[in-house]
Amino acid sequence: MLSYDKPVSMKTQTPTSPATMSNGHQSIPPSPKVVRLPTPALSNGVRTNGAISANGSNPKHDRHIWLVTGPAGCGKSTVAKYLATVLDLPYIEGDEYHPQANIDKMSAGIPLTDADRWDWLVALRQASLNELNNGKDGVVLTCSALKRKYRDVIRVAPYFMPRLHLHFIYLDASEELLLKRVLARKNHYMGANMVHSQFEVLERPTSEETDVLAIDVDRPLEAVMGDALDKVLNTMDKIQNENQ
Repeated sequence: MLSYDKPVSMKTQTPTSPATMSNGHQSIPPSPKVVRLPTPALSNGVRTNGAISANGSNPKHDRHIWLVTGPAGCGKSTVAKYLATVLDLPYIEGDEYHPQANIDKMSAGIPLTDADRWDWLVALRQASLNELNNGKDGVVLTCSALKRKYRDVIRVAPYFMPRLHLHFIYLDASEELLLKRVLARKNHYMGANMVHSQFEVLERPTSEETDVLAIDVDRPLEAVMGDALDKVLNTMDKIQNENQ
């Protein structure tokens, strides 16, 4: 996904330390709030409170999918990599799961159709479940998910796993701001003309979509990252308290 920085291929791998990521001006240290995160009994996630499932995960332990979403240029990859690093979770770059046919269309400035996206969305959902089935407590991924029905494809994930919580982190910005950012980018298949086409089909999350955390990205990168992390940690605290 387009971000404030040069895209880095990090398919399902934990990104580098946030101290090495920057917006070209200064490094961004991890938030000290990370100390609030719960620590499993064993770091490999195989055993927690004595319960072990067939796939190595604990069926009584809350797990989370954090899907960072929004139009091209909003900073999905940058925010998602930061969250994955601070939370010590695997990171999935959604663009890397597009078939070559989709990439060719976008490179030519041709918007993707719904039919182009279905298999891609299912692949992202399955990749997230695979990480959790391998014993991870959560996963962070990027996906534009411009329409509600695209988000609904990912919303099927909790049906496959007990106590799995899906959250969308929607990075909200104006078309003018994102066009400016995309024009400043080099050597990326998502051209500036694609920004307008994305806003033509964009369906901003409504109040009915209670699993969405909205973040205003028209401000410094450090503020955006801090806000996203605060909302993630507060959401985890709330779910944990409700289940006690």
